[in-house]
Amino acid sequence: MTYGSYGIPGSWRAQSGLGTAHFFLHHPLCAGEFEWLDADDAGLNETELDEADRLTNLGELLEKTVPALGYELVGWEFAANRLLRVYIDVPKGIDVEDCARVSHQLTHLFTVENVDFARLEVSSPGLDRPLTKAADFARFVGEEAKFTLREPIEKAKKFKGILRGVEGEAALVETARGVQSIPFDLIERARLVPRIEWR
Repeated sequence: MTYGSYGIPGSWRAQSGLGTAHFFLHHPLCAGEFEWLDADDAGLNETELDEADRLTNLGELLEKTVPALGYELVGWEFAANRLLRVYIDVPKGIDVEDCARVSHQLTHLFTVENVDFARLEVSSPGLDRPLTKAADFARFVGEEAKFTLREPIEKAKKFKGILRGVEGEAALVETARGVQSIPFDLIERARLVPRIEWR
């Protein structure tokens, strides 16, 4: 399960034990599958709420640390076997040195803050990166994106379109029907469609 800036998960398994760090540039299979849930609405018991609080604290820690290093925090997730994945980006693109730098800093920080994990992976979000905040829809104007909505608009919950910017609390998306205004609170997930140039 992956986390972005829109919310926290409805459940999480407790972690224990500090671990080792790794960094990768491969395209992660599950990158960008963000779930935007509110803990108060998720029916969590007291133990699960405590664990959700820990995740919230970890998210806040990452949101303070990664941008301070000069990188965008695209998202993060806990995977199987206590694996913590962190996805970063910069306009020029991510290389091995970027991943190594962030990995080294986070490993030191997690030790100081007693963050529980077995392994840490730092990687780029991939060509089909998720769009998780309003600034993403403005940054990638002119790019094609695919959307999954919480509720259908004109009988469609899934569609593709060209990003045309942001207006208030909505993304502007050009489709065959013209430019549509898609409220952010209706977007379940959105991600770029990779542009493949054949030579």
